[in-house]
Amino acid sequence: MTVRDMLSGHVEVVPRHPLFGDDDPGHDVTPRHDAVTSAMRIYGAYRVPCTGTPYHDLLPAVLGQRVTAAEALAQWAEICRRFGRAVDANGRRMHAPPEPDALLAVPYHEFHLMGIDRRRAETLRNVARHGERLLQGWRTEESPHDRTMSLTLIEGVGVWTASVAGYASFCDPDALEVGDFHVKNTVAFALTGRHRGTDEEMCALLEPYAGQRQRVVTWLGMAGWRAPAHGPRRRIVRIARL
Repeated sequence: MTVRDMLSGHVEVVPRHPLFGDDDPGHDVTPRHDAVTSAMRIYGAYRVPCTGTPYHDLLPAVLGQRVTAAEALAQWAEICRRFGRAVDANGRRMHAPPEPDALLAVPYHEFHLMGIDRRRAETLRNVARHGERLLQGWRTEESPHDRTMSLTLIEGVGVWTASVAGYASFCDPDALEVGDFHVKNTVAFALTGRHRGTDEEMCALLEPYAGQRQRVVTWLGMAGWRAPAHGPRRRIVRIARL
C-alpha cells in the first residue's frame, strides 16, 4: 500500500503499519457460544488497527458521551473545521483535529453554540491539558488494557470513553464498552436471544473471553448482530437553541 504525507506530499510504499492491524498479536479465543463460533469462522482473522493517537481518539469519544452518534459526529466535524488546522489532501481541503492549545483557548459559549454541554466541554479541556503527554506517548511501558484504563485518570473520562479510545489507540482487544446502551443489548441478544441485557449480564456472558472481550463484540457486530429496537427513537434536544 502507498501512503502520502498530507503536509509534505511525500509518498512511500508501506508494507506494514499499525493502522493495517500489523501490531495486533492475534488471539487464542475458544468460542463458547454458537454466535461467536459463526462470527469467528468468517471474521476471526480480522486484525485490530492501532492509531497510536490517544489524544485524537479521546476527543470524539468524549463528544459521544450521552448523545447519539450522529450528534457526536456532527459536533466533531464542526470542531475540526473551526479550530483544527486546514490541510490539502490531493486537492481536497480537510481539517486536522485541534491542537491542545487551540482547544483550551475555545470559550465555553462557542461549545454551547455547537450543542456541546458544559460537562463534555470541560472534559474536552481536561483532555487538552494532558494533550502533550497523550501526543508524545501515553504509558508506553504498560499493557494495552492498562493503558486504556489509565485514561480514566483524566477527569471526566470514564470506562466507556476510555474503552472507545483505547480500543482504537492501543489495539486493546479487551476494551469492553461498559455503559454503552447498544453493546450490552447486542451481546445479550447474540448470546442468549434476549432483546435486552445489563452491563453486569454482558460482563458475565463475556467472562470466558476475558482479554479479548471487545474483539468478540467486534466480531458479533461484523456478523450483523443487532438487538431489536423497541419504541421510538430518543428525542434529540439541541442545547444550542436554548
